[in-house]
Amino acid sequence: MKNFTLTVIIGILFVFGIACSKTSDDSNTSMFKIPEIAKDAKPVADNEIAVIELENAAAYGTIKIELYSNIAPKAVARFKELAKEGFYNGVTFHRITPAVIQSGDPNSKDNDPTNDGQGSSDKPNVEAEFTDIPYDVGIVGAARGQEFNSANSQFFITRQRVGDFDGRYTVFGKVIEGLNNVSIIAGVPKQDERPIENVVIKSVTIQPK
Repeated sequence: MKNFTLTVIIGILFVFGIACSKTSDDSNTSMFKIPEIAKDAKPVADNEIAVIELENAAAYGTIKIELYSNIAPKAVARFKELAKEGFYNGVTFHRITPAVIQSGDPNSKDNDPTNDGQGSSDKPNVEAEFTDIPYDVGIVGAARGQEFNSANSQFFITRQRVGDFDGRYTVFGKVIEGLNNVSIIAGVPKQDERPIENVVIKSVTIQPK
């Protein structure tokens, strides 16, 4: 009888252990759950804009971006902070697709193209600030990894309507001048998604509107 009781207890503990293990594994996936999306978001432009100057100004000109602290305060604060520190000086537009041009990776400053897109600043990642603002032409979004709260320093500008991005990437600004220069950058010769010749950002400055 004692052996039977012991066997039952061991069996119960075994099943309980599996259940606890499964719960623990499921909790690890919580980081991949889509954060709450703010509905009916109305972007209000800051009294400061970001000005992107390219090294080859004659070819690529300037891009001016209005910033939306009211809907993405953390993303805008990080972008302004990095810009004021000179973090973006010398990075490239390392990724170009029909939909976006992407920049903000410090790895793109080196001579190893294979690590482009994998870098970030040494600051903590920024939490997602998702809204229902659609990704139309000229929207500036925070690039991230698989995990939704992994935005850091990289950003992208949309060249067309990209519905798949809606509610999945933080919108924190919009191009208000130089959208034609975005198209010029997007048209450079490239291999896969990377420009064959670097398109280098000279500086990103925060200026009064």
